Amino acid sequence: MESKGASGRGTVAELVCERWGDRRPGMWFEERVFSHHEVAAGAAARAALLGDLLPPGAAPHVGVLLDNTPEFPLWLSAAALRGAAVAGINPTRRGPELARDILHTECRLLVTGQTHLPLLDGLDLPGVRVLVTGTEEYAQLLAPYADARPDASRARPDDRFLLYFTSGSTGAPKAAICTQGRLAAAGRSLVGHFGVRPGDVHYVCMPMFHGNAVIADWAPALAAGAGVALRRRFSASRFLADVRRYRATYFTYVGRAIQYVLATEPRPDDRDNPLRLGFGTEAGAVDAAAFEQRFGVRLVEGYGSSEGGAAIQWRPGTPAGAVGKAAPGDDLVVLDPETRKECPRAVFDRAGRLLNGDEAIGELVNRGPNPFEGYWRNPAAEAERRRDGWYWTGDLFYRDADGFYYFAGRTDDRLRVDSENLAAAMIENILARYGAAVAVAVYAVPDPVTGDQVMAAIAGTFDPDAFAAFLLAQPDLGTKMAPRFVRVVERMPVTATNKIDRAKLRREGFRCADPVWWRPPGESSYRRLTETDAEGPLVSTRGPSPVRRQGLEPRTR
Repeated sequence: MESKGASGRGTVAELVCERWGDRRPGMWFEERVFSHHEVAAGAAARAALLGDLLPPGAAPHVGVLLDNTPEFPLWLSAAALRGAAVAGINPTRRGPELARDILHTECRLLVTGQTHLPLLDGLDLPGVRVLVTGTEEYAQLLAPYADARPDASRARPDDRFLLYFTSGSTGAPKAAICTQGRLAAAGRSLVGHFGVRPGDVHYVCMPMFHGNAVIADWAPALAAGAGVALRRRFSASRFLADVRRYRATYFTYVGRAIQYVLATEPRPDDRDNPLRLGFGTEAGAVDAAAFEQRFGVRLVEGYGSSEGGAAIQWRPGTPAGAVGKAAPGDDLVVLDPETRKECPRAVFDRAGRLLNGDEAIGELVNRGPNPFEGYWRNPAAEAERRRDGWYWTGDLFYRDADGFYYFAGRTDDRLRVDSENLAAAMIENILARYGAAVAVAVYAVPDPVTGDQVMAAIAGTFDPDAFAAFLLAQPDLGTKMAPRFVRVVERMPVTATNKIDRAKLRREGFRCADPVWWRPPGESSYRRLTETDAEGPLVSTRGPSPVRRQGLEPRTR
């Protein structure tokens, strides 16, 4: 089949059509199994329906407000066949924020299920038609198209295909654009990079409204003719059982998902599983090693900016803790965002610990051609990414003498303590060695004298004396890196994509409902933060808030 468009790239629609007539099992969901042919046929029926429902002249955008049910990949495939775009709608958004996402992406059709239908109550969504899956009306709408066959002739490589929201720490989420050509190319690239085979099964447990699950999990399965097993919502307790049940060989992860799996009760037969590898971001070297030791499965930490503007690929010989080297065609450099000059290469001690983080860490920039395709209706955000003709990722990295890149966090996560720049991820990597911690997050709280103070949130068992002794024993913990405040949480707050909700942590600071310990200036030991401490000049940076909202010990009388 000929690819359409001047670029010569293929389309997602062509990949969908290739599955027509393939009677092998292609999709698993709970107790149901669909063949590849059934998936292609279901996509063709929805594509035909879509053509009749979209108003003439309207942006061909379909909002999908669903968990990871079969309807999600079916509508992805249908949109590809129709030359339309899918906007993944985050079901954790509420009220005006949810309405804003739907209207901003100009969805004329919104596909949802009965579970999420109540979220739309009271929302003003002019011009938006809502389809509710699993209803008699929905079945009747699809019935006339039961004999439809998939046809890729309407699709072009430069057709918008995904409008996926990126999670920023400030402002409304931005809808990044991904065309059919870019997604098809990404899927084929991952097939080659990881050796994905038609007999593989991809376990899709990350939410499909997020780019990770679609780009890194669904797309390579589609490109290789592999199967997908859908988990409605991520469940750490069901992870291994699902993997065994569906004979899954590959999965993706983001954020804290790996930590949650590791927090489940170990079993002697954990290594008895068919997984070949996991691919994702933000697991961390400590958790990746623990996962491989427990389950016998290697985690490959990759990096690709959500918008597609830069990529780093793991390859054999990548040092521990490093992400990899620049992907072919990318001209990556680590720059000081203020001076626009290249940062010095990282220097390590014999134990592999970074010695010059203050000067080596900068923003990752791609100076070469890149596939960033912009944001929907957001020129200001596009201009911020495309400065000086280069693509600025908004992510912090450092690079060693051999050209390997190491992730150091988001630019928003940078702290400035006593005129020294610190990367939250660097401190987190050190605190992750504290054996009693299940999860760790580091963030800044403002200080009128020093600029920022370092605060850490720790999930797990916290012993102040043991923690202080642990800090003193870390040779790579700089003098300004030790947390001034430690918030002990039962469970780390996370976003819908399992990333730590740092904005929430920063917003609450040390005035929160959880116990907070602090280290007074000039001291190395920690003590519980009291009301008196919080209102005193050495601590208070924002003025007192109501005592009933604080997880503080009573004031000493």
